[in-house]
Amino acid sequence: MSEQVKKFRKKPVVVEAMQYSTSDDYYNIRDWVQAFGGKCTKQYTFGLINDIVFGIETLEGNMLARLGDWIIKGINGEFYPCEPEIFEKTYDAVTQ
Repeated sequence: MSEQVKKFRKKPVVVEAMQYSTSDDYYNIRDWVQAFGGKCTKQYTFGLINDIVFGIETLEGNMLARLGDWIIKGINGEFYPCEPEIFEKTYDAVTQ
């Protein structure tokens, strides 16, 4: 391994998230995102497989959230979607 390549561990950070499990979840997610100044677009069916999606404004631009995705509120109040497989590998539930 090159001497320039170094290893880093992600700092433990607690985030808030909601899962987009059914098309009805959109309204709760939209209200939550808008309460913190974020923006979502209306749900629509995408493609031939009836993939129900909605747009969410992120720091990188507009991204699509698909059924099953988690919508995460980041440490600076930004919102973004995360695929369920990545979410499961990255986050553990916090018990209070």
